[in-house]
Amino acid sequence: MLDYHFTNDFYRNIDAMIYTCGYENCAPGHSYGPILRNGYLIHYVLHGAGIYKARGNIFRLKEGDAFLICPGELIYYEADLHTPWTYTWIGMQGIKIKGYLERTSLPDHLVVPFGRDAKLRRCHEKMAEADRLTKNRDLVMNSILYEYLYLLADKFPNTQYTPVKDNTGHVEKALCYIEDHYCDPIAIQDIADYLGLNRSYLHRIFKSVTGCSIQNYLQDYRMRQACILLKTTTLSVRVVAHSVSYIDPLYFSRIFHKKMGVSPSEYRINHSPQ
Repeated sequence: MLDYHFTNDFYRNIDAMIYTCGYENCAPGHSYGPILRNGYLIHYVLHGAGIYKARGNIFRLKEGDAFLICPGELIYYEADLHTPWTYTWIGMQGIKIKGYLERTSLPDHLVVPFGRDAKLRRCHEKMAEADRLTKNRDLVMNSILYEYLYLLADKFPNTQYTPVKDNTGHVEKALCYIEDHYCDPIAIQDIADYLGLNRSYLHRIFKSVTGCSIQNYLQDYRMRQACILLKTTTLSVRVVAHSVSYIDPLYFSRIFHKKMGVSPSEYRINHSPQ
């Protein structure tokens, strides 16, 4: 298998998606970090050895081990000088990923023994195969993601996991409200009023379930819809801005550039059919 590195467009599925996957045969002493990542990544050691530093701990890993990187946590990892590792990784983002992983013991332990589990290994291999697809690649990758999450929860269950049904129900209703009204100039207070909840309470439960603030989610959702319009229509940037509730196109462009790293016009050019 050749080295590869795939990065996906996060805004195609804000709930749960594969945003990166890859495979690397590391040179002796090859290192990464110290760094913070913005998503969850699971590295699976296929051969060799190395170290992983996280949360003040040093983990010494070998073939068959897997380690979890959590968003916003400072991490560092390095290949062994004598038997450098070869690993493959899967990166996940989305507001539901935190809850799915909490059904497993990975967030607490960070390192788990995959061993020679053929099904887990096959998920990593299928990601590489899906990367070569030209049609419906995101759907194939997401189908592998859910299989992978199920296998993790089955093999490494969190025996203390108890879903909070009431909070989840409120959050799901908030998500539906945003989906239906993102094109209107709604504020967080409007969502709280619709649900009959205190705004501060809504903020707390939304973040506890999704891992992000409701304000950031609303802004991200609007940017996601803007990306779709820029890629699939010839509407002007002004009209796109209005369609996702931004009256001032210049302000919209500033927010878009902050989120996507390019202006709306550049994004459209970069994603236009070849």
